[in-house]
Amino acid sequence: MEIQYNSPMKSLPRDIITTFIIAVIAFFALHAAIESCVVIGPSMEPTVEEEQRLIINKLAYFFKNPERGDIVIFHPLNAQQTDYIKRIIAIPGDTVEIKNGAVYVNGIRLNEPYIKDPPYYSFSPREVPANNYFVLGDNRNNSNDSHNGWTIPRRNVIGKAWLRIWPLTSAGFLPGYPLDSQLAANPGDNIFKAIRQTGNTLERR
Repeated sequence: MEIQYNSPMKSLPRDIITTFIIAVIAFFALHAAIESCVVIGPSMEPTVEEEQRLIINKLAYFFKNPERGDIVIFHPLNAQQTDYIKRIIAIPGDTVEIKNGAVYVNGIRLNEPYIKDPPYYSFSPREVPANNYFVLGDNRNNSNDSHNGWTIPRRNVIGKAWLRIWPLTSAGFLPGYPLDSQLAANPGDNIFKAIRQTGNTLERR
């Protein structure tokens, strides 16, 4: 078997075109996978501060759904051009209540060491609709979020806030918080859901 080498001058135009095509494909593939953004506003303090630059993982929910505790970027329900960043507190089918400075999901009080201050407001028990998510800012008392009565549709989620890249002094992966493990660790959770579905009441706060 023989190998024939082309003249460098003859193959140069083809090599340039091939390199250009590969670069274009790589650019669009990278843009489809990740994107950078700058945080505007204090609603996610102290976890994410204003003017920090983040990397969004846009493929995080390609094969799975968002989970409780995830910090997500999403399109707001109104026509605003600015996207929002919040933490997912409850997923479809969960019941959320806020009272006495604490958040309850399916009757379980959440341990939330990441918040700036306990919420001063209350929120009557409400079930999260199908294909929607209940989100709150970590700066509970300075955030436009689901405590104002709205949830975000699954289709509005852009991706997961993944990496903090600026300023360099705070660069690193954004810490997640396993809210799912809190709910799963409580053996009465399934009982609560079953009783709620039958129309009876169970006070477990």
